[in-house]
This record gives sequence, C-alpha cells and structure tokens, in this order.
Amino acid sequence: MRKKQHFIFAGRIGLWQAVFMKSIDEGRVSARERQVMDILFRKSKATAEDVMNEMPDPPGYSAVRALLATLEAKGMVKHGKESRKYVYQPAVPEKRAKRSALNRLLATFFEGRPEKLVAALLDPDDQKLSHEEIEKIRKLIDDNQA
Repeated sequence: MRKKQHFIFAGRIGLWQAVFMKSIDEGRVSARERQVMDILFRKSKATAEDVMNEMPDPPGYSAVRALLATLEAKGMVKHGKESRKYVYQPAVPEKRAKRSALNRLLATFFEGRPEKLVAALLDPDDQKLSHEEIEKIRKLIDDNQA
C-alpha cells in the first residue's frame, strides 16, 4: 500500500521542500552522500555511472543508485530522463549546502566560534599557511568589515 503524501505550499517553496532541506541543515547526510553532492555540484548534472566514476574508492553501481535515491528522497537531488538514462542534479543551492557544512564544522570542532576556526588555520604547529594565503584572509576580513 502506498503512503499518501500531503503537500502544503508556502509561497514558491513547499513545506515538503523545507522539511527535506533540514536534512542538509541538521547534518543528516552521510560522508558518501556528501561525496555524491560534491560531484553533482562540480559537474552540474550526472548519471549514476558518471557519479560512480568520479568517486574515490567507488561502491558498486547499485549502491550509487541507492545513494542517489536516498538523496532524492531527502530532497537534495532531482532527476530527469535523457534518452534511457536518469540524469541527476542538485536540488539545493551549493551556497546553502556549503553554509550548512561550515556550520556543522564549527559546531563539531570549534564550539560554534569562527575565531577558533581561524586560530586553528593560523596555528603554525598545525597547518602552515603561506604568506599569500594569510594576506588573502586579511583582505577578506578587511573587505567584510567595510
């Protein structure tokens, strides 16, 4: 028996999309799912075979199809059909996905504090940034304060 789905629309974005978008915001995305999303953001659209060929240490074709189906169920991927193949593409903006990942990183490792992240980047014992990279960070901070 098939479950009924009820959709309530609020403006252009439906409530169902808002619920699924929470998957990304709440970090309910596995490492493999993030790999798939990275590939789709980079390529804009891809078949399951394309995704599998881009993955490091790829799982089998069926597992890639299952990952894509899971991401589609979470509202993060959508598909269309080109000739006989399904072609997948991101259903969420890359900027939103990046912001969410950064927020999870901050919360997990830096107590939600951006200054702790920057301090870790600048720690000479931990990671050596070039003078050029430090200057770019300075410029970003200066431009953001203007």
